[in-house]
Amino acid sequence: MKILLIEDDRRTAAFIIKGLTQEGYTVEHAADGLDGLLRGSSEAYDLAVIDIMLPKLDGFAVIEELRKRKIMFPIIVLSAKNAVEDRIKGLQKGSDDYLVKPFAFSELLARIQALVRRVSAAVEPTSLSVGDLRIDLLSHKVYRGPDRIDIQPLEYALLEYLMRNTGKVVTKTMIMEHVWEYNFDPQTNIVEARICRLRDKIDRPYDRPLIHTVRGFGYVLEEK
Repeated sequence: MKILLIEDDRRTAAFIIKGLTQEGYTVEHAADGLDGLLRGSSEAYDLAVIDIMLPKLDGFAVIEELRKRKIMFPIIVLSAKNAVEDRIKGLQKGSDDYLVKPFAFSELLARIQALVRRVSAAVEPTSLSVGDLRIDLLSHKVYRGPDRIDIQPLEYALLEYLMRNTGKVVTKTMIMEHVWEYNFDPQTNIVEARICRLRDKIDRPYDRPLIHTVRGFGYVLEEK
């Protein structure tokens, strides 16, 4: 799950990014409205969290422009403004929810999960399965047969990405861009190391491996 955060306050942004990353979400951050609009218009996201008081372009203008461009991912507004007219304006511009600062992270997380459930119910299932491997997209729990597998947030993000591309070869570059969010360095072995740790948990204890190396290309998750 990939979330766009548009927030100019560093402490608030760091607080949200840390919490969402620990929950297994991928977060991309923009510190001003123009950068946020560019990212939201040019990349695929599952949801956006947008502050209102932003430099260069305010959050209401960002939301309005995204909706004009037919970009329809769910949007949660963050704002220090608690007036009814501000809440109404946010909804009229195209947001799906409105959260007043200061807020508890647990409430933000619950609102994100509620919006994800609403969208997921219409467009996709709430779990992914390959053979006897299953992940619950709402609780972020992973199972192999009857066994519950304990994995770290980055491992979960990697596994979800592989399962959403079941039967397709994904390269190291693709994995780096979708899971780690930074440009590919051909000298790093971070992908191989994380794939190895993931295999230790979901493949090696079982008879049939699901993650396969395609030499010279990347990796594929499938039953063989």
